[in-house]
Amino acid sequence: MKPITRGDLRRLSDIALRDLESLFRRYPDTAHLYRHRLFAVALCQGAALHFLYGKNGVKDFDIWCFFKAHTKKPFPYRRHARVDFGRPRFGKSRNWEHFVGRRVDILGRSLKVAAYESPEDALRGYLLSSKTASARALAKKAMILLYPHTLLGTVVWPPKTN
Repeated sequence: MKPITRGDLRRLSDIALRDLESLFRRYPDTAHLYRHRLFAVALCQGAALHFLYGKNGVKDFDIWCFFKAHTKKPFPYRRHARVDFGRPRFGKSRNWEHFVGRRVDILGRSLKVAAYESPEDALRGYLLSSKTASARALAKKAMILLYPHTLLGTVVWPPKTN
């Protein structure tokens, strides 16, 4: 039930970016298409709700990496990495006893993004369109930007209501 701090958000961003670099080292074809197309990394689902409201606790950290779609092929949408948060601040994940801290799930998607769109607008458009099971599931909870670093902690979802 500890609050997720900006320092925790930075750590999650670093974990995701290191994981992507590892992916690109192992899969040069994917690196060739997507290494320079990352436009957003976001904390999603329950942990994002916990960041916003501090009520539900952290079961795991769901991190989504979003890339500008390449015309040749999409980012490997089935790719799902599981990484250790590395600090027991939020407890340990059940059935992952070899981890020091909570599990960090890292997933990715490529989206059609207009050149003029901000990361927030592109992601809100994706969530509002709800054309995929992933978009519908993500829209049920919350999304907080981790990258670009200048937008760390920006609430993408739920949208602000005036």
